[in-house]
Amino acid sequence: MSGSYTRKEFGVDHEEKTLLAKDKTTICSNCMSYATFGHPITSGTVPVRLSPGWEGTGRPEDELNFKGVTMDQADLEMNPPMDKWNWVAMVFLLHGIGSLMPWNMFITAKLYFTEYKFSKEYTGYKSNYATDYDTYSPVAAQVPNLIFNWLTLFIQLGDNLTARIVWGLLIQVAMFVLTIVLAMTNSSAWPGLFFWITMISIVALNTGSGIYQNSVYGMAAKLPAKYTGMVVLGSNISGTIIAIIELLSSMMSPNKRTAAIYYFITALLVLLACFDTYFALPLNRFYRHHELINQKAANRKALNDSIRGQTSRPPYWEIFKKCWPQCFNVFFVFFVTLSIFPGVQSGIQQISHDFIIEETYYMNVMCFMTFNVTAMIGSLIASFLQWPWRKYLVIPILLRVLYIPIFLLCNYKPNSAVRTIPVLIKDDTAYWLIAMTMGLTSGYFSSAAMMHCPRTVESQHQATAGLNSNGFNFRGGQSFILSNGDNKNEERKTRELLMDEFESLRLLKYVYVYSVRLVTSFI
Repeated sequence: MSGSYTRKEFGVDHEEKTLLAKDKTTICSNCMSYATFGHPITSGTVPVRLSPGWEGTGRPEDELNFKGVTMDQADLEMNPPMDKWNWVAMVFLLHGIGSLMPWNMFITAKLYFTEYKFSKEYTGYKSNYATDYDTYSPVAAQVPNLIFNWLTLFIQLGDNLTARIVWGLLIQVAMFVLTIVLAMTNSSAWPGLFFWITMISIVALNTGSGIYQNSVYGMAAKLPAKYTGMVVLGSNISGTIIAIIELLSSMMSPNKRTAAIYYFITALLVLLACFDTYFALPLNRFYRHHELINQKAANRKALNDSIRGQTSRPPYWEIFKKCWPQCFNVFFVFFVTLSIFPGVQSGIQQISHDFIIEETYYMNVMCFMTFNVTAMIGSLIASFLQWPWRKYLVIPILLRVLYIPIFLLCNYKPNSAVRTIPVLIKDDTAYWLIAMTMGLTSGYFSSAAMMHCPRTVESQHQATAGLNSNGFNFRGGQSFILSNGDNKNEERKTRELLMDEFESLRLLKYVYVYSVRLVTSFI
């Protein structure tokens, strides 16, 4: 950095003053003022700015001798480039879309499996595979995703994130190719084998997704905070895009088989685009600049650790102690959100037949489309505005737990259940506004917490902190899914309690016990 000095401080003697005066007269006699190295010389104690020598920048000796340092690297460090046209931001938005593609694809394609591949009309006989798909597919998807999200945090699959991302994408691409082949194949004679191949493919697909998604957040954490926000925004956009793709493929294709083929091919193309743009990132000067800064910080730390005889393995516990408040924020946002969406929210039925949304499209619009669009808007807002600051972010996040009883007080009527408790929120518009605020706050606070998390640690540990935050993102979801999906009898009893007991105190007791059970499942 440039220093600021005065002649008095620098000790300019009489002889030097004479030489400076001669230079002034000889070099620029027609100029009104004279500048030595671009700065005016005047009498008195006017500051003289001196650019430091390369050796004054505190760099290692090898680097001072330009050993291992290219001119491009030196230029990148001294002249930080801009993200022109927000190209890098758009790439991370695409990766955010691709990171949740497998999960959203198989959720939205539920009717393809339950009402087509496992239907009586297709197989020729009635089986339990349609019901079993609803039971097994969430566990098959979420358990491997959870496991590999955390394994990629502690186990290095390569010297950097490249190996993780490449393998994660290749696994997903291979499984989608298999899914497309199965969609083109007539499996009516072997529904059992088709069921278990599908379950295995979901496990493999979400294994790759867990590796890939966590690595994307680690990659984004090396850049400014808004790029983590772009990944979260992309993951929220993903659900909306998948819903639109499913609708268009159904409208444009003659049958469910062709619709499914178009549907899964679209997902395959998105993943291939993610694969291609990842290798295009190093061609961008803005991305290379931040990669260089992050790598230099990591090399400096590794050098210091080797001098002190310490291991270069990231201090996971120290990193966690610094970023755990934001990890908790991420966890609790998704804990509350997935306690409501889509399980409870999809079970809320229309009250007024005069409402603007027809009953046929009520669930799709009021639940899936509303949540995905508002969560996308919330994530987009967080990219430009973060309020409150990270110290106080936990307050509104904790208050979001009130959404659980509020949604239960709407016209919640699950299938095969008769509700006798009074419905306190009897207006469809009021319920729609509540659903909008739930999705908006989910997208906003999840993005804000995940953007704050890497900023709580040193630059060389930001990628690890980003992996931590994404791990708690999934943990918030699994604590809900696993605590409800494993015990069907308990779920049935809980539903009966809600539907058959109508004292307000009993309802509040249910909400309290339910929430405590989910929190303890996390601990």
